[in-house]
Amino acid sequence: MVEWRRVIDELDLGVDRIVRTLSKLSDQDLRGPSALPGWSRGHVATHIARNADSLWNLLEWARTGVEIPQYPSLEARNAALEEGAGRSGDELVEDVRASAARFTEQARTLPEDAWNAPVRAMMGWPHPAWYSVLRRWHEVEAHHVDLAAGYGPADWPEPYVRWALTSTLVDIAALPEGRRGGLAGYRITATDSGESADLGWTPGGPEASGSGRALLGWLSGRSHGAGVALRPDGPLPTPPPWPHQPADF
Repeated sequence: MVEWRRVIDELDLGVDRIVRTLSKLSDQDLRGPSALPGWSRGHVATHIARNADSLWNLLEWARTGVEIPQYPSLEARNAALEEGAGRSGDELVEDVRASAARFTEQARTLPEDAWNAPVRAMMGWPHPAWYSVLRRWHEVEAHHVDLAAGYGPADWPEPYVRWALTSTLVDIAALPEGRRGGLAGYRITATDSGESADLGWTPGGPEASGSGRALLGWLSGRSHGAGVALRPDGPLPTPPPWPHQPADF
């Protein structure tokens, strides 16, 4: 497991990269489509900001012991996205920057005895407060790719790839068979680290392999599978929705 306290600094670096990307985009660019169906780049930038605020809520829950939901409701989350998506580039950049700073300040000042306090994701599954930092790492790196503005899996920092690939393989293997999507029956192997996940695989069954970075891009839905080899040959299957509920709490 990655040393999650060090991830706070990685979040600052990741948000700096997002800000640089956003700052190069015109207001017209920001109205253009992102890599996420139905979302403009403005929607993605707004989501990055509101996600920081939502995870701040979970740390505040841990700090105070008073339950604060990640979002008031799915409807409120979606309404905030629509409300914010059409703002100017300067407004979006400042929102992304300020919300990220609030989250990392909350993380850096959280009392030590609060980090293991149980909180709950919007989808209902519980986790210790410290996992909020790792959840935020996924959001920062994956949604930077979703801006469709020149940042891709090849640009992900190596510490993120190492952690996210390991956790993805562990978590996907723990999914019930019916939730593994097109990967049911596969073995997935990272050719650089040797890590693998057997998803109901039996000898002679289908296998997908590639570098950890290539596999993570594909399994996270941030690439179409460039660099991933399939045996026997054929079209790559569609992975299940990502990220997955963590398996090891």
